[in-house]
Amino acid sequence: MEDFRIQLVESYLSDLALDASVLEAYEDRIILVTGGAGAIGSNLTIALSRLVGPHGRIVVLDNLSATKLTEPWNVAPLPNLMFVKGDVRNDRDLKRVFGESPTMVFHLAAFFANQNSLDYPEESAEVDVLGLMKLLEYSRLASVERFVYASSGCAICGSYPEMPLREDFISMHLTTPYQINKMTGEMYCNLYHYMYGLQTVNCRFFNSYGPGEAPGQYRNVIPNFVYWAMKGLPLPITGNGEETRDFTNVLDLVQGLLKAGAYESAVGQNFNLASGREIPIIELAELINRVVGNDAGVVFKERRKWDTKPRLLAAIDKAQALIGYTPLIDFESGLLKNVEWLRTNWDLIQRAADFPPGISSAVRDADEVCADQRDPATDEPLSEVLR
Repeated sequence: MEDFRIQLVESYLSDLALDASVLEAYEDRIILVTGGAGAIGSNLTIALSRLVGPHGRIVVLDNLSATKLTEPWNVAPLPNLMFVKGDVRNDRDLKRVFGESPTMVFHLAAFFANQNSLDYPEESAEVDVLGLMKLLEYSRLASVERFVYASSGCAICGSYPEMPLREDFISMHLTTPYQINKMTGEMYCNLYHYMYGLQTVNCRFFNSYGPGEAPGQYRNVIPNFVYWAMKGLPLPITGNGEETRDFTNVLDLVQGLLKAGAYESAVGQNFNLASGREIPIIELAELINRVVGNDAGVVFKERRKWDTKPRLLAAIDKAQALIGYTPLIDFESGLLKNVEWLRTNWDLIQRAADFPPGISSAVRDADEVCADQRDPATDEPLSEVLR
């Protein structure tokens, strides 16, 4: 199944045409990627594998919490990649991966995301704050040369931002533990840069989408919308549908991460990685229904209390100036590739999709939404499939 994404990443790298200084920064390196089995991390590892070459190595640390499957189905079988199933909170696992002597760390592991952190706030803090602190300390002791942190622009901008969102806007009006933890993570990275000289970079992601992410109760809206549309379900919109988001293709995020790890101008900085384009959720739902051929339409549900942002649009001029970040993938073509990947791997996606009973308003009242519909693959009621 990974041939599709390997070809996609290689094609993207070809179009990206990284300059010689970036290529030299990665050649023959040993690089640790936490969360490397996730949607962004698994695409990043493919790109890094190509850049480090046969004499370099990518070490992936992931506890496989992104889906209910217990095997690393999302990690490409690459000859210079080593997968370690482990947890950023576990010293034994950290000693194992730092024993490989990485000189660069991309920290993408997280307890994702808002609703999940509200349901399990203590575990969220353990992973996103204590886990990060451990990684920073191990990186300092190992004399790691670059530490790239996956932050979240959607999370830390708070409830009352002006558009477009710029990096110098900071709010204390945060509404979930995830948002608080991501803000705290940036502060700790800044501390380690100032106190110990660790070359940290804070990359603020916005609404990622693309091949590599399975649907789930605590996952992003696009794979969930595609999943429900392919099952002939109405797409649940929390709010009135006029809310906007800055959807960013996973490969454009990979571009930003690669450049953040290579350019000296990125050290000690924080910057947005986004598309710089607003898309209303109702337009997203209508586009997905049209692409998939779903006639079930949409259903409006109660807005989640923590979701206080009617609009999200990021300014990306700082990333453009510092590291030459330029999104290459327009939303419509990126969405088509996302749908193609989900269709190509549909049997596995259905096994990986995880919608347990919970309090997320996005899946509340599933019985009512699909009481009279059945899964064509199993003939089970769709109300059971979504549990």
